Amino acid sequence: MKPRKLLFLLVISLCPAIAHAASCSVANLTRCLDSACAINVSSNPAARCQYCGTSSAGTPPTNSGMRSLSLGASARYTLSEDELDDAPNDPGQRYAWATVQCIKKVDGCTPDDVSDNYDKLIEQSCRAAGVSAQYASTLSEREKTVSKSTCETNIRACLVAANRCGPDYSACETNADFDNFFAACSVQASGCDDYISDIRSELIAARDSAIENADKVLASIVANYQSAREQKLTSAQNGCTDNSARDACIETVCENNMPNKCGDGYESERASATQLCEFYDTACALLD
Repeated sequence: MKPRKLLFLLVISLCPAIAHAASCSVANLTRCLDSACAINVSSNPAARCQYCGTSSAGTPPTNSGMRSLSLGASARYTLSEDELDDAPNDPGQRYAWATVQCIKKVDGCTPDDVSDNYDKLIEQSCRAAGVSAQYASTLSEREKTVSKSTCETNIRACLVAANRCGPDYSACETNADFDNFFAACSVQASGCDDYISDIRSELIAARDSAIENADKVLASIVANYQSAREQKLTSAQNGCTDNSARDACIETVCENNMPNKCGDGYESERASATQLCEFYDTACALLD
């Protein structure tokens, strides 16, 4: 994208902050969005990705008895269970729905505040989503021999520690790195010698799946960001073509900043509002 167009988008995105004097509380906005997108996040790190990121991250658990977030936040800034009954199941639609609900609850916030502050939390969650489904599935399986199941659980927990492969296996992309950590974890798992070969094969498969899924999730995120940028540019260009963006700015300034709302007989107020919004003319000129 050309630098001039980037500058234009930056100016346009700043308009809500100029027109609205109130500042957005990112903390309260995040609490509100989490109440829709981070259900049971303490036990499911992939929750934000599954609920409000991408369907490729898998379906989140549906245990209605565990829906409380225990965030310690005022109900004023969180969505109630009754409100969540109306939330869409599709991650993209749920993200849009939560955005609308939360900018109503938290004064001064805009959709740009949501994307600027919450998208990175979704992206972090999506990095974990690539391994969480495989991880949960494998742990839930029970082999006929209980001791093998115990061995696999203990070795896996050791292997995915942050100082070894990590939960996304990012430090074990090569077999050499994987084998070094696997050997150390196997030594700690006493009495598991009969199962080591099988467990290694299963964990290698889990690693390969985790890395492949992580790449797919990140590719989806990049595509979504690109689409959002293109939509913003198109919207900005349309707003310049018919001057609707500048006119909307003037009306907003009149409503929020002028004592008489630029009503009949107060042409001076509308003139002042028009001057405050002249930066739109400058920004639109950059697109010519």
